[in-house]
Amino acid sequence: MGDKSPKSTQKKSSQKQAKASSDAQKKQAVVLSKQGVAKNR
Repeated sequence: MGDKSPKSTQKKSSQKQAKASSDAQKKQAVVLSKQGVAKNR
């Protein structure tokens, strides 16, 4: 029962997913802000 237990692998994958989703949200926010600037002009 080392690092290969299902719980620890689940934790790692969920952390990776959380990071990926936060990165995606940042990208989306940048795109939205750029669109907002274009609309305001």
